[in-house]
Amino acid sequence: MSIPRPEYPRPQFARTDWLCLNGEWQFEMDPGDSGHQRGLLERELTDKITVPFCMESELSGIGHVDFVDCVWYRREVAIPSEWAGRTVLLHFQAVDYDTTVWINGVEVGRHRGGWSPFTCDLGGVAEPGETVTLVVRARDRILYSQSPHGKQCETYFNCGCSYTRTTGIWQTVWMEPVPDVRMKRPRITPDVANRRFRLEVPLTNNTPGMKLRAALTDEAGEVAAAEVAADQDFAPQLDLVIPEDRVRLWGPGEPNLYDITLELVDAGGSVVDSAESYAGLRSITIDGMAVKINGVSVFQRQVLDQGYYPDGVMTAPTDAALRADIEMSMAVGFNSARLHQKVFEERFLYHADKLGYLVWGEFGDWGANRVDPKITYATQWLEVLRRDYSHPCIIGWCGINEMMMDIVDRIDGVNDFTHAVFVAAKAIDRTRPVLDASGYSHRVAEIDVTDCHDYHQDPDVLREHHKALAKGEAFSNNPKASLPYRGQPFFVSEFGGIWWNPEAPEGEASWGYGERPKTVEEFYTRFEGLCNALLDNPDLFGYCYTQLTDIHQEQNGLFYFDRRAKFDNAKLHAIQTRPAAIEQK
Repeated sequence: MSIPRPEYPRPQFARTDWLCLNGEWQFEMDPGDSGHQRGLLERELTDKITVPFCMESELSGIGHVDFVDCVWYRREVAIPSEWAGRTVLLHFQAVDYDTTVWINGVEVGRHRGGWSPFTCDLGGVAEPGETVTLVVRARDRILYSQSPHGKQCETYFNCGCSYTRTTGIWQTVWMEPVPDVRMKRPRITPDVANRRFRLEVPLTNNTPGMKLRAALTDEAGEVAAAEVAADQDFAPQLDLVIPEDRVRLWGPGEPNLYDITLELVDAGGSVVDSAESYAGLRSITIDGMAVKINGVSVFQRQVLDQGYYPDGVMTAPTDAALRADIEMSMAVGFNSARLHQKVFEERFLYHADKLGYLVWGEFGDWGANRVDPKITYATQWLEVLRRDYSHPCIIGWCGINEMMMDIVDRIDGVNDFTHAVFVAAKAIDRTRPVLDASGYSHRVAEIDVTDCHDYHQDPDVLREHHKALAKGEAFSNNPKASLPYRGQPFFVSEFGGIWWNPEAPEGEASWGYGERPKTVEEFYTRFEGLCNALLDNPDLFGYCYTQLTDIHQEQNGLFYFDRRAKFDNAKLHAIQTRPAAIEQK
């Protein structure tokens, strides 16, 4: 039986030895969350599931879409004997939502949050050559916990703009052997002005005599190399400076990447740990109302991508499907995407890096209690920022979507929540613009860019709404919920959403924005009018069209849910890719 999703899950920090644990696991639902008391930790489970697909999905082999507060997983794992002498790490790319992990009945890890990866160190519990019993419990009380769950539906049926839930494991589970003294994930910062990459590589400890080496290569061979003592700093830093004749900038449609080899070397010259990475040399700057990539004003033709699949729910059925979604988007003229109300699999970002596709990283914050925020929300957001920092495709961050509460006389929890998410992003990353909340309520005065959502279906009205930017005035979804506009670069981060699905059966639940066009030609006319209203504005740096695909009842995608084309892709591409006014200033 072939292993589902067998590709390496962490391509920006890749070691040679690893073991994919996707495939068939024992499984059991625990609706009353009494499984620990009933002995589920010790006994065989009653069902089977295909990991990494959630129980709600067809691909899991379960397809159970009702609420279940707790689920259990179990499998035997033979740890390769050739890993002898090294510590075994057990990685979970994402489990929704509260997770506890046991090896041979011993708890080895717990994690809260459905979007970010976590690792269990099996040192002293499991050794290479042993066959161990791995048990995972995932609690996901979506109706009661006020956890940030994005677009996962809080009713049994899909409704509005909420969709099938994801419970438990939904991304790859894997193991790798590592030395006791080892590198942790590098932080790679491009510096176009100085033609270099700055690498920060945390270590597990600083043994005397250790050195960190890095080599940068392209298709022609080695470009740069550097070495630094690794026993002086907790996270040694080094610079890879690129000769002028080997500089290749990464940008939209220009996916120029360099490979990076990292080695940790001991005092005797032996390589203790090694890993492969890659990086893209690109800059992001703000110049007036323009957001520039590598010094050039680029109109961000974004699409709202929610990353749902008919058979996998939030998990792509194959790695190729992730890449295909990006290629599909580019085929109709988009150069970027908002990854909306979900933290995408890291393999998606890898493909975006490889294709020269810009993305805005978001957090699936819907469901979180914004009035009485919990520290765990910021913690989970920090984990996401740390995971994705080095991907060149990410050109901006936004941790909150559609905050609607009015500003009142007293400082409230909404202020705390918004400010915490903004400050967390700025603390982790000083190289990218940060938006406090997409649409509606902007409560952080120092945001780098700002936005609105504008679903008006009349192109003339849409044009009129944003005409006042020339006078320093911005359209607002709710002026009572936001601080005054301060002249930041502005984009319409949701628009369009034109309702169109000629295949929808009579009486089927279906919706989009505005009145459904009567003909496909009427659709093209409206789509072009709306795009032109924003492309023509010399003070807008981008837009985001809703959306890439239909998702269940929300049928306003440019493609069907199964990814078939609805329209003439070349026609949509021509409409979107004409020069925007801000690109010609």
